[in-house]
Amino acid sequence: MNDIYEKYDLKQVINASGKMTILGVSKVSDSVLEAQKFGGQHFFEMSDLVLKTGQHLAKLIGAEDGVILPSASAAIAESIAGIIGKGSMYHVYHPFSDKFTDREVVIPKGQNVDYGAPEEVMIELGGGKMIEAGYANMCSAEHLKMMITPQTSSILYVKSHHAVQKSMLTIQEALDVAHDNNLPLILDAAAEEDLYKYINMGVDIVMYSGAKAFSGPSSCLVLGKKPYIEWIRLQSKGIGRAMKVGKDNILGLTRAIEDYVEFGPESGDSMKTRLAPFVEQINKINHLEAKITQDSAGRDIYRASVTVDKNSPIDAKELIEKMKVDSPAIYTREYRANMGIIEFDVRAVHEEEMKTIIEKITEIMR
Repeated sequence: MNDIYEKYDLKQVINASGKMTILGVSKVSDSVLEAQKFGGQHFFEMSDLVLKTGQHLAKLIGAEDGVILPSASAAIAESIAGIIGKGSMYHVYHPFSDKFTDREVVIPKGQNVDYGAPEEVMIELGGGKMIEAGYANMCSAEHLKMMITPQTSSILYVKSHHAVQKSMLTIQEALDVAHDNNLPLILDAAAEEDLYKYINMGVDIVMYSGAKAFSGPSSCLVLGKKPYIEWIRLQSKGIGRAMKVGKDNILGLTRAIEDYVEFGPESGDSMKTRLAPFVEQINKINHLEAKITQDSAGRDIYRASVTVDKNSPIDAKELIEKMKVDSPAIYTREYRANMGIIEFDVRAVHEEEMKTIIEKITEIMR
């Protein structure tokens, strides 16, 4: 199928950036493709398919209920809408009506991040009004409490490497504040890998990107308390109509989650083993210094962190751009390029591609 690249004049891509939406997120397994194929070639009562696959996955994981949506972004918007409407069909048909006044969504300021689109946009898409708590460099439980008013509908917490990590209240602290004030906590855990932790903590709504940790198709698994999930499902008759997920992706994600529960992800130790020779080869290239580092959000993910020294003829930003030129284009994690650091995530990179990366960097640095 390499002729697809030629047919549409597309570059081949080596994804050393991680499970990123701009690159198609992740690779799916043959078993997931088979489930998608079955979905694509058969018919279902769609409301029944949505209901029963969600309930099946919730039972598998130990949640009260669940639903599959097209993306984590859609999940944020539909969760906000569901909580504001509280099951009202009038709200489903008139989601921005002035009759519904409890629209404030409190979020730590350092978590109003742009992950490809701002959290704020998804909150407003669901009819919410974002209220930031704390400051860019800190947010405590007290900061969260002081922003709650009679119009507060919920608290949103974003568990992500994009968000501020320093001086940030924990999920448990945010959950305590929410429940002390009879509010639900919505947890954007799009890239998280632990399907059990937050449900066991008692978080009301947890959303996971299906295509990231679980290597499924474009989709999102939302787990949580039964009333909230029912309110979210109801949005399919309103704003959720613009956010439909296909039968093929519903069955593909269901199989991906089943496989994930049975086999789990690649371990951090495995990543470190695969990274060791890669780092060793990078360290042989002039002006580059490489080491293995753990994910900044504390997940069991390890990457190669490569520093371009100050005497290099090109800096980190230039090296990043030159790696994208020609096919195969090599994409890396660019968040610390202004500090001279490039990170390589190898979860979706096989051994031959690692060799290609080293060859291309060697040629560029010459």
